[in-house]
Amino acid sequence: GNSDFDSDQGSQKDCEKEKNDNDEDNDQNTAKKKVCVSPKYNATIAVPGVGEHPLQYNYSFWYSRRTPGRPASTQSYESNIKQIGSFASVEQFWRFYSHMIRPGDLTGHSDFHLFKEGIKPMWEDDANKLGGKWIIRLRKGLASRCWENLILAMLGEQFMVGGEICGAVVSVRFQEDIISIWNKTASDQATITRIRDTLRRVLNLPPNTIMEYKTHTDSIKAWEDFHGLVNAVGGR
Repeated sequence: GNSDFDSDQGSQKDCEKEKNDNDEDNDQNTAKKKVCVSPKYNATIAVPGVGEHPLQYNYSFWYSRRTPGRPASTQSYESNIKQIGSFASVEQFWRFYSHMIRPGDLTGHSDFHLFKEGIKPMWEDDANKLGGKWIIRLRKGLASRCWENLILAMLGEQFMVGGEICGAVVSVRFQEDIISIWNKTASDQATITRIRDTLRRVLNLPPNTIMEYKTHTDSIKAWEDFHGLVNAVGGR
């Protein structure tokens, strides 16, 4: 089962232990990082190794980066987002994570995405299109800790909302960093409230932290309005 992630108090500590246990292996054999990497989207389904601790769901890491000031189209966004790989167990997660740069050390306009395997980190994906996301804006210096706490809570099923969670994103920007967690059904108020309360707890957020819920429909509309304006101003 998911014993490594069962309790709030234990989750981070146990995972740190798991991480340290794997560090020696990683140093000796960085090729292990190749476990589950699929050359094209969802080409292989990740499976837990013998004796590993399976997660309730398989997940995929993604990375995207874009040049600021250049309006992105849906097509360019899709081609800009790269799948790093998929994993099915606690051990496989740490194998990826221990090799990945921390969000606080990323530069420019970069994003890490961690989504359930088979769900693309795009508004238009079937699993996302009726959903939304909680958005938390962080001052610089908090992204790495908050991202780690968020994804450990997600992998450890601490949100207790069944299959509602789609994935999480950390977005590194120049003035601030943003983390968000996406869910399937924007109209499900009870689920949204539970996700918000769990976020506050697992991230240990200051009481004055502003949290905003935004439906993907609203995000798409805002994006289209913005690009309509850019095109109008540009005389196109």
